[in-house]
Formats: sequence, structure tokens, C-alpha cells
Amino acid sequence: MKNEYIIEVNHVSKQFEDGKYALSDVSLMVQKGEFVTILGPSGCGKTTLLRCIAGFQVATEGDILLKGEDITQTPPHKRPVNTVFQKYALFPHLNVFDNVAFGLKLKKLDKDTILRRVKQALKTVGMSDYEFRDVDSLSGGQQQRVAIARAIVNQPEVLLLDEPLAALDLKMRKDMQLELKEMHKKLGITFIYVTHDQEEALTLSDRVVVMNEGKIQQIGTPTDIYNEPVNCFVADFIGESNILNGTMIRDKRVEFCDQEFDCVDTGFGENTPVDVVIRPEDIYIWEVRPAAPVRSETASAVRSEGASQADEDVDPEDRVPKGKFTKWYGTVVSCIFKGVHYEMVVKTENGYEFMVQDYHEFAPGTEVGMLVKPEDIQVMHKERLWNTFEGEMLEGGKVRFLDEDWPVSDNMAEKFNAGDKVEVRVSFERVTLLDHEDDGVLSGDVHFILYKGDHYHLTVRTDDGDDIYVDTNDVWDDGDRVGIQIAPSSIRLVKAE
Repeated sequence: MKNEYIIEVNHVSKQFEDGKYALSDVSLMVQKGEFVTILGPSGCGKTTLLRCIAGFQVATEGDILLKGEDITQTPPHKRPVNTVFQKYALFPHLNVFDNVAFGLKLKKLDKDTILRRVKQALKTVGMSDYEFRDVDSLSGGQQQRVAIARAIVNQPEVLLLDEPLAALDLKMRKDMQLELKEMHKKLGITFIYVTHDQEEALTLSDRVVVMNEGKIQQIGTPTDIYNEPVNCFVADFIGESNILNGTMIRDKRVEFCDQEFDCVDTGFGENTPVDVVIRPEDIYIWEVRPAAPVRSETASAVRSEGASQADEDVDPEDRVPKGKFTKWYGTVVSCIFKGVHYEMVVKTENGYEFMVQDYHEFAPGTEVGMLVKPEDIQVMHKERLWNTFEGEMLEGGKVRFLDEDWPVSDNMAEKFNAGDKVEVRVSFERVTLLDHEDDGVLSGDVHFILYKGDHYHLTVRTDDGDDIYVDTNDVWDDGDRVGIQIAPSSIRLVKAE
């Protein structure tokens, strides 16, 4: 049976007056009755996309279809969609009943129809006994229910929700998440939900759309998004992750942390640079050193004084999962109790750090053995291997890129003539960041930080809006102002295609 798409977003871009794009070539298909969540950090374009679907903003490029009809230029009040906003937008001078009935009265429906539909909407959101209460007397969660009732009373074909639970406390958020999911089942209409909360997205959605920098990074079920991230941004943004540089030796064999591991991934080629993701809960601590007496002849793991008493009560054999796995060793650096589990940082013998989540406590300083199953190692294509810029050769052994003139080494300069178009390549580790922005050829802000086990991978955005990627052992904070320097010997030139 052919899928029925109620919403189709086709190659939509949105450019504002300052020239910046909030959306860049976004395409999304939503099936009738789906619960789709648009997820991403602040400023990623998720609310702009929702507002384009609602009609509050008009796409600069592309088109939006509702049930096959182009609504790109259709005003909001003529679209069969309703929006629930983060700030509820209730009318303070009207009681609950009149707030919910407002849209129906504008349509000039008869009183009996209004009464019936308002009562049904309030019953759906669990507010049947609040018809004549002032909205200012309600709690935040109750006001949210009224806002949802006001939206669904108009019987929209699509309900758009823009971070509707952001103003609620943690417990109320979790309660409302369950209620929203139940409402979706009862109503059977399409929900498109915007949030920056990863747990909320995974809890509520049939599918999750992960966005960053105005572009869709990945679309998939919550399970797919969590277990099979397509790039480092998704892996880092959704839950906790250990992300490391690796090399795909061959099919089902990957090297990282200076050690080879069995995995289940294929099709990457041989000796190919890749990124590797392992979730903290997928790392098993199976041994503690120095060795204590083995508890049974068949036990493959031992305990020491470094393990907690609770862990002593667990047979070591039970800690080792069935099947094939790879082992490696490290020392516990920190251990924090998180309520359900302990979260530990374990530093390997060759200097890599892993986050590990375990139900048992292992004190700092404890030497432990770790293992991971092949199916719990996620291998991803690298988005880039080095910085790449468009450049032009100048006189005097210089190349112009990023609107600056950079000296290059003699062996590079002698291969090209002035005026030649070149591709400039700079390795991540060969970009130098300086504390004082005036000391660099360029200046910018640290825009994104990714820890990769033994170093940080930074995105630095220049003042002109260009991105430079940097590998460093120095600790920087998001938003730090930095100077940017590249030595002549670090610049590689290739003839432009």
C-alpha cells in the first residue's frame, strides 16, 4: 500500500534580510497520523521549519504541500493546521471555556456545536471540570492542556507543537509527555513537535528529525537515531557517546584506541579513516586488577578491594555477556552515582578516556578490564578528513583563501603560477588557536566541541562565517574568542578541479 503523506516539504530554504539562511534545502515527508519530532539545538532552524509549515513565515525557496496541494503561499488561517506555542498565548480576560471556544466562535458555529466540541476537547485533555475557571488561576501544566484543547477543538488535520513543555518543571514535563502520547493515539491526527530535549524526542516520536545549522542531519525512528547515528553531531547530541577516530581495516574489523576490534559493519573499504561510536552502557567492566582469589574454577573475572561491596555479591562470570567480544584495560578516573547507574571515566593504558555506565560502583584508581560486543560498535563515515578551502595563487609564494593572504612553503609555491585556482588543505591538528584574537591572521568563536577520547575536535567559526576544524589537546569553552594561525608548512595545495 502506498504511503499517504499529509505534509511534504520539498527543498525548502529560508533566508532572512541579513542574508543568513535559517533553513537550507530541507526536505521532509510526514505520513498521516504520524508523531514526528523535529529535534536540535537552539538556532538550528527547527522552529523556522515549523513556522513555514504553519504559514507564519514563507519559504524563500522550495514548496510545502498539504495532502498534495501547494500551501507555500497560503495564509495561516486558511491552512487546516493549528499551533500550540511555548508560551501558550491564552487570553487572560477569558475563562477556560471561552479560550477553547474562541476559534469556533470566529467560524460562527451554532452554540450547541460549540458547547459539544469544547466539552469534548476539555475531556480529551483532562480539564472537564475547569470550564469557568480563570486561566490565570491555573498551573502551568493546566494552562498547557487548555492551549492544546484550544488547538484540537478546531479539528485540524495537523497539530504543530513548538516546545510546548519547555516552561514546565521536570516531573510535570514527564507527566505531560505521557499525556501527549495518549492524546495522539486518541485523536489520530498528525503531530509535528519541536523540542531541543533528546529524551522527550525519543519518548514521544514515531520518527525523529535531527537538525543542525539549518539542515537535516538524520531522519529515523528513535531506535535508529540512537543506535545508528549517521555522523558525529547526531551521536554526540543524542544521549551520551564515546566518539573516537578509527580505521576500518576491512569488513567487520575496525581499529581504534590503538587496538583492533571485531564489528558488524561492512562496505567501508580497507584501511579507511572512520569515526567510531560506543554508547557508555554498552561497555562492560568484566575484571578488576590486581587479582583477588577467583570465586570459581570457571570464573573468567575477579574482584579486588577497589570494587564496591554490592559488586562483590555478583558472580564475575555473570558480568561477561555471551558471544564474541574484544577486551581492553584501563584505570577508573572518576565515578559518579546517577541514581540508576554509576557513571565512570576510565582511562586506558595508552591514554584514551571512555565513559562507562554500570550498575556497580568501581572506585577511582581501580584497574579494570573492559569489553564490548561487535554489534555495539557503530562505525560511521567521516564527514571530512581535513580543512578544505578554495584558493588562488598570488605572487611572492602566497595563496589567498578565507579572504586573507597566506605564505606557503617553497615546495608548494613552485608547483603553481600566480592566478592558478587551487584547493587548500590544512590538517585539523595543524591549525593553531591563540588566546588573544588579535594575535591571529583570523579571529572567530569556538562554535562546537567534540571530545574524541584523547583530544578535542573543535569547530571554530570565523568572523566572516567560515568554519575551520581544529584538533587540539587544549581545553576551550563554547563561545571562546580565539585567534587563528596556520604555519606555511601546514598548508597543502592541490590543483582545483
